[in-house]
Amino acid sequence: MESWQSRLWYNFNFCGIYSFYSLAFSYRSVGSQNMPESGPVLIVANHESFLDPLAVGLAVRRRIHYLARKTLFRPPWFGRYLQSVGCVPVDQEGIAKEGLKTSVDLLQQGKALLIFPEGERSLTGQMQSFKPGVALVMRKAPVPIVPVGVAGAFEAYPRGAKVPTFSPLFWPPTGTAVAAAVGKPIPPERYAGMPREQVLQELFNEVQAQVHRAEQVLNGGARRRVRLEIAAPS
Repeated sequence: MESWQSRLWYNFNFCGIYSFYSLAFSYRSVGSQNMPESGPVLIVANHESFLDPLAVGLAVRRRIHYLARKTLFRPPWFGRYLQSVGCVPVDQEGIAKEGLKTSVDLLQQGKALLIFPEGERSLTGQMQSFKPGVALVMRKAPVPIVPVGVAGAFEAYPRGAKVPTFSPLFWPPTGTAVAAAVGKPIPPERYAGMPREQVLQELFNEVQAQVHRAEQVLNGGARRRVRLEIAAPS
């Protein structure tokens, strides 16, 4: 059971990060009402950038947990901060043996867990095939699955870039705004008895559909901003 201090600290960080993402990346999201308010939930999302975990967390608007490499938890003070906002250290990225056990344990405790089934950030911005680890988690912990799509994060902070490119709110669009879309929960029974490859493909399609929704949010936002600029007096 989380203490009120823990909830207050998480909410404080949520508000600060939401403000930063909104101002720095013109962040928007849709479908937040689809996220169950309580109980175990497996969130699956595409992985474009280091910006993704926070973009997903802001979209679902519920305290969630993430798996992160232990190397990110150094120095110790930063590691303690990461743990305080839901990050869980594991030996390696993706769902290896330790990550699988940790994922199942968190879900069995009734937590909401975010997993990136691609296993690593995209090199091109396009979604990569899902790795089988997520199917193992789904089999060992049959809980509702919520697909989430992130768009714009690759353009804002691609793999290999040292710093992100911002798209400040109220400025002319730069093409590096970020958006996320949350899909409706999928009951675990839908995948029961299904071959693993089919599970991975159907899950891929669900996430990809949310990526397209997030792209539509960005395109709609860009059109609105253009109209505002045209209408503004010189």
